[in-house]
Amino acid sequence: MIVEYIRYTIPESEAEAFIASYTRAQDSLLASSHCLGWELSRCTEDATRFILRIQWDSAEGHMQGFRKSPEFARFFAEIRPYVGRIEEMRHYALTPVAGVKR
Repeated sequence: MIVEYIRYTIPESEAEAFIASYTRAQDSLLASSHCLGWELSRCTEDATRFILRIQWDSAEGHMQGFRKSPEFARFFAEIRPYVGRIEEMRHYALTPVAGVKR
């Protein structure tokens, strides 16, 4: 598994539309056999900052599988207006440092 992080800066006047676009785009993530999960978070200290976290089966599954699929075309159509606002888009490998406190 690999985790993709995408950091955005979205003006507050566009935030509602941005969230609505990802609400629609998540159907494409759900349909992809390569996508294992996702979440979109908004910064509480600076409401213009968002991070999208997507878990993929592998970098190849994301870049070759999803990106070449019909699901990607639908996904990209929804989020296209915000691509220029991406600050970082990278894949990260998990380390053994993790936990969930219950």
